[in-house]
Amino acid sequence: MATLEFYFDCSSPWTYLAFSQVEAVAERTGAEIIWKPILVGGVFNAVNKDVYEARANPHPLKGRHYVKDLRDWARFCGIKIGNPPVFPVNSVKAMRGAFLALDEGKLPAYARDVFKTYWGDLEDISQDSVLEAICGRVGLDWADFSARIKEQDIKDRLRHNTDDVIERGGFGSPTMFVNTNDMYFGNDRLPLVEAALRNV
Repeated sequence: MATLEFYFDCSSPWTYLAFSQVEAVAERTGAEIIWKPILVGGVFNAVNKDVYEARANPHPLKGRHYVKDLRDWARFCGIKIGNPPVFPVNSVKAMRGAFLALDEGKLPAYARDVFKTYWGDLEDISQDSVLEAICGRVGLDWADFSARIKEQDIKDRLRHNTDDVIERGGFGSPTMFVNTNDMYFGNDRLPLVEAALRNV
């Protein structure tokens, strides 16, 4: 069976676009998705600091097209992406929590809810009250969740995935690997990912 490793951080709108389509790609190709939560800020700090300058001083024409491009993609994917009042958001707790969801077999539902809550409902996913509501909707125990995300093993797993994608040549989210060595970046590469999976 072909494998598709999906490195992701829910703080990225482009990753939300990819996430909304990747399960269908896997279903059509018979591939297994290996979910890899990361902290994209850690990736930027290590290998892609130009992102911060581009955010602080966007080119006017490019900035306007960015908004249109994101809106067009959201419409194409059938999801809602707004302008969260808190951006960039601290996604550390949410991404640590992704490992708890992964361990309980609830990662897709959890990540989908985190993406929608932040990008669609414009709520601050760094806040405990928001994360508690997400846990309630996807069937995760909040008391366990809030305790476990503070534990060192969960912190280490998030750091490991983040360091791993950097070491493998990644520079942002989403980063995808087909059968270990074939890397793709960005939601717009999903057609290429699907073609690669079909050719495995």
